Amino acid sequence: MSDDPATTPSSTDYRAIRIENLKKLEAAGFTPFGAGAYARSGTIAEIRALGEPLLAAHAAAAAGGPAEAPAPGPAVNAAGRILGLRNMGKTIFADLRDGFARIQLFVNAKNFDRPGDFEAFKLLDLGDHVGAEGELFVTRTGELSVRVQRWTLLSKALRQPPEKFHGLVDTEDRYRMRYVDLFTNPESRERFYKRSAILRETRRWLEARGFMEVETPILQPHAGGATAKPFTTHYNALDRDMFLRIAPELYLKRLVIGGFDKVFEIGRDFRNEGLDRTHNPEFTVLELYQAYGDRRSMMDVIEGLLPHLCDTVIGSRKVKYGEHELDFTPPYREVAYADLVKERMGADWFDLPLAEAQARVRAAELPFDPAWDMLLLTHEVYDKLIERTLVQPTFVTRVPHEFVPLAKVCPDDPTKANVFEFVVGGRELCPGYTEQNDPFAQREAFQAQVDEDAESTDEDFVEALEYGMPPTGGLGLGMDRVVMMLTGTEVIRDVILFPQLKQVR
Repeated sequence: MSDDPATTPSSTDYRAIRIENLKKLEAAGFTPFGAGAYARSGTIAEIRALGEPLLAAHAAAAAGGPAEAPAPGPAVNAAGRILGLRNMGKTIFADLRDGFARIQLFVNAKNFDRPGDFEAFKLLDLGDHVGAEGELFVTRTGELSVRVQRWTLLSKALRQPPEKFHGLVDTEDRYRMRYVDLFTNPESRERFYKRSAILRETRRWLEARGFMEVETPILQPHAGGATAKPFTTHYNALDRDMFLRIAPELYLKRLVIGGFDKVFEIGRDFRNEGLDRTHNPEFTVLELYQAYGDRRSMMDVIEGLLPHLCDTVIGSRKVKYGEHELDFTPPYREVAYADLVKERMGADWFDLPLAEAQARVRAAELPFDPAWDMLLLTHEVYDKLIERTLVQPTFVTRVPHEFVPLAKVCPDDPTKANVFEFVVGGRELCPGYTEQNDPFAQREAFQAQVDEDAESTDEDFVEALEYGMPPTGGLGLGMDRVVMMLTGTEVIRDVILFPQLKQVR
């Protein structure tokens, strides 16, 4: 077919051709959408496993082994989508794929039980779902195939799939038409299989260590547990505004107060903020809390869970990520926030007058707001100049307490929070806290967080703390970013099946 746009059929032309083929198939006795359930011998991967002895015998013969009459292969029923058609005249070769694997169909008129089936097969288009019955055999070129004796039309595709060797090339099309991306791009499909496996193995690892999975409200009366702009809605039955949760933290801590010593939740959080390569307003988080634990206990969780995910899902603790090779073999580096700043800006940084610190930041060509104090200026240096350099797994500890008011302070320095920020590949994956269980300190932190809006303080949670919460460690691990790191993916929309996008129609 010509590549000239003037002669290449449009999507409308292709659809018209397919509808015409559909009518011809109906006239031949095939129902394009009414076949119902189809009894398969298994997935195509399982069917291919049945053919392994045939492939082994063919390989032995090709290597000069004794010439023997090939044994008949097993009879199978395979089903999938046709994503390749090669009409050789008297024989048609078709690539049949399901969500797991591919197998070749060998279609020849002399093998059919029913007259007319061969001519009807010629009316099939790429993307059609069919069932094929026949015996397995190996072609002269070594291709495991089904010698088709009967076939069933399971579903007719009315739209043309993308060119088979490249799938959807346009990035926006891949996100908007994820259903097409998945059946034409095996690497995309494999990434989401791994995502599912990562979530499954995370649950298994935690449950094996006594953690209980729970569910907490997504609609919440207070946008608490983190500092972020929430999505707001109105609950008519209660005549009040509600918020999509920005974090499940305060409800999970209530469960610790209630006596559940180890709890976790894997679920969606929502933040009414920007879209970029590493942020989506709807994202998946693992949040967990452990009674009688602390920040160090949470570091142990990270150093146990991530190697487990590498071992069970990825198959290696060394993962290619962009230009780097990440090594998830523990122990991970632990370094204080202030030490990183001193390494970058000078050992005397925290003794400098503000004006001199601003001059150093200006020399580093980092924009800043002249109204910022030393705390904010320092954090801009960390955020823009330091974090991105932390490639290998790193626990950044002793962060200024002002940035994590829901955590306890370090015993030796009340200006530092007893927390870590876990950074990999230059991006934060997880904060981990020694949780605040002092109701007086918690109320004070809430009030500082919401400024003068006292009604935004979650007084119910503070009251819950007054019933007594044991020493507790907690963390929130961004699972989308974990999948990104472990699969070597640099854009968050590539690991979310249906990411948020700008509307085009």
